[in-house]
Amino acid sequence: MITLKSQREIEGMQHSGAILAGAHLMLKDKLHVGMDTWEIDQLVDQYVQEHDAIASEKGVDGYKYATCISINEEVAHATPRKGLKLKNHDVVKVDFCVSWHGYQSDSAWTYVIGESTPEIDNLIAVTHKALYLGIDQAQVGNRVGDIGHAIEEYVETQNHMGDVRELIGHGIGPSVHEAPDIYHYGMPHQGLRLKAGMVITIEPMVNAGGAWEIDTKVVPETGWEYYVSGDRSLSAQFEHTLAITNDGPKILTSQDPLGDKKYLSK
Repeated sequence: MITLKSQREIEGMQHSGAILAGAHLMLKDKLHVGMDTWEIDQLVDQYVQEHDAIASEKGVDGYKYATCISINEEVAHATPRKGLKLKNHDVVKVDFCVSWHGYQSDSAWTYVIGESTPEIDNLIAVTHKALYLGIDQAQVGNRVGDIGHAIEEYVETQNHMGDVRELIGHGIGPSVHEAPDIYHYGMPHQGLRLKAGMVITIEPMVNAGGAWEIDTKVVPETGWEYYVSGDRSLSAQFEHTLAITNDGPKILTSQDPLGDKKYLSK
């Protein structure tokens, strides 16, 4: 069932999103070559708790961690791993959810460890812009297919990268994952019509090698499943939580008040 949120609920989710965004901004200053992925998880968990909130992926389907941390060809859902040290040129995706007094938010961000390369810079730029092209289509009266088509057209037709299809965005609040499903590919003017009060995530995952397919892998110690690019090329992801309003999309997890200004004053 799709729930339409009140202004009060959207404001609560925006407060949750501000905590989540603050945790990402904190990480930007701390990630470095040689850092253990377990330390990333602990830093996020501590930050969230210090801001009167909880990392709400904990306990979902038996998940034990505050974050998902996926590196290089890992697309999504990989876990923090003790002893796994970050290396120069690593492309690291950190994805987590926050609940502040029951108000949920969800955001993933991609980071480069140490030095970047032209290939990495291009992958990150394309993925980041794809997110915002999708957000621009999150208008009352548009359809889910309009979001997906904008992302697919930019990623695959214009940039010849792989637009992952099997992993999707979703509705959010009060549960972490709710209806509707938000696809990052599709046909314009097709699918569910967007209404004011919907709160959704848009979270394109892009594979540099051009293939959109992914493979499933398993963490031997826990049996937890995660995903890697089918062609083993580098993968990036960016995700925001946003509200659909009569004045346009409102980003609830913004890390950039200046750059996101037109998405914040709804």
